[in-house]
Amino acid sequence: MTDPLALLDALTKQFAARADDYDKSATFPAQDFDDLFAAGLLAPTVPADHGGLGLGPRCGDTYTLWAMTRKIAAADLALARCWEGHANSLVLIDALGTPEQRERWFDGVVNRGDKWVAWSGEPRPLGTTVTRADDGWRVRGRKGFATSATGADWAILLVDPAGPGGARHAGSDDTVLMLACDLSDPSVRVDTSWWDPLGMRATVSHAVDFDDTFIPDGNQIGPPGAYLTQSWQAAFLPHYAASFLGAADALAECAMTSVLRQGKDDDPYVQHRIGAIAVALDSAELWLRHVAALWDEWRIDEARIAGLRARHAVEHLALAVLDDCVRVCGARSLIRPSPVERILRDLTFYVRHDNDDRLLATVGKAALGRDHDVSFGRR
Repeated sequence: MTDPLALLDALTKQFAARADDYDKSATFPAQDFDDLFAAGLLAPTVPADHGGLGLGPRCGDTYTLWAMTRKIAAADLALARCWEGHANSLVLIDALGTPEQRERWFDGVVNRGDKWVAWSGEPRPLGTTVTRADDGWRVRGRKGFATSATGADWAILLVDPAGPGGARHAGSDDTVLMLACDLSDPSVRVDTSWWDPLGMRATVSHAVDFDDTFIPDGNQIGPPGAYLTQSWQAAFLPHYAASFLGAADALAECAMTSVLRQGKDDDPYVQHRIGAIAVALDSAELWLRHVAALWDEWRIDEARIAGLRARHAVEHLALAVLDDCVRVCGARSLIRPSPVERILRDLTFYVRHDNDDRLLATVGKAALGRDHDVSFGRR
C-alpha cells in the first residue's frame, strides 16, 4: 500500500495556500476534503477490509493516524479539526456499529466521499430533547459548536432522552444515545449567524437546529450509554494533541525561516528560543508515540490516562512554541498575511476545546487513586 504520509505530503502545500482564504471567509475547507478523497485518504480509520487505510486505535496503527493529523494541522489547524471529527466518527462506527451500518456508511465514505462529524455540545440550559417515536427517535432543539456544520454529510448526535446537555452534561452515563443524522434532512437547519470567532473560523462550528428530526432505529450506533461507559472520549483527546503539535511545527518553521532570513542565528537569545522550540517538539512527539503504542498494544486503561496527560502536556508545549516563535520573529509576524498571526488565533482558540484544568485534575485524581472520569472530567 502507498504510504499515506507520502501522499499527504503532496497535498499539504495546497492546504496551506488555501488556509488564509478559508479563514477570512469562515467557510468549510471543501476543496481540501475533495483532494483528500481523490488521493484515497478520506477513510483513515475505516478498516482495510472495508476499503479504508486501517489506521487508528481500533486498527493497531495509531501513530500513523496522528502523524497524518499533525501534517494537516501544520498546513491549516482548522482543517485538522474538521478532519479529526471525521476520522474519530468513523472509529465510533467501527467500534459500535452493526455489520450493516459499517457496510453502508463506510461505503459512502470510501466510494462517495461522505464526510462525518460528531456533535455533543449544547447551549445551557437549552439544548436538545429526544423522544421515542415509532421505530426511532425524534430530536428537537439545538447543538452548539457544531464543527463542519456546512460541510459534513452525516453527524453523530450525542443526545440524552433524560434531558438537554449532550454527553458533557449528561444526567446519567448510561442514557446518552449516539444517533447518526443525515444532514440533508430538511428538518435540520444551520444557524450561521452565531459563528464569528477569533480563530478556527474555517471549522464552521455553527449552531444547528433540529425541528422534530426523525432518526430511525437503524441509525442508532451502539447501546445507550456506550460513548461514556466505554470512555471513547479518552481515545480522541490525544488526537487533539496531534493537531496542537502540527500547529507548533508550522510555528517552528516560521521561526527558523525568520531567523535565517534576518541573519539572527548568531544571537544567543535567539539560539536559546530555537533550542527551546526544538526540545518542545521532541517532547510532544515522544508523548504521542508513547500513547499510540499503548493503544496499539490495547493496554486500554494505561492508554486512557496517558492520553489525558499527553493532551495536557502537548497543549502547554505548543503554547510555549508559540511564545518563542513570536519573540524570535517579532511584531511583524502578527501582521497579516503572516501565517503566525492566523496560527496564534487558531491555536489559542482550539486549546479551549476540553477544559485543561479539569483534565489535569482528572490526572491528579487518577494518580491519587480517586474515582475519576476520563471522558470529560465531569466528576
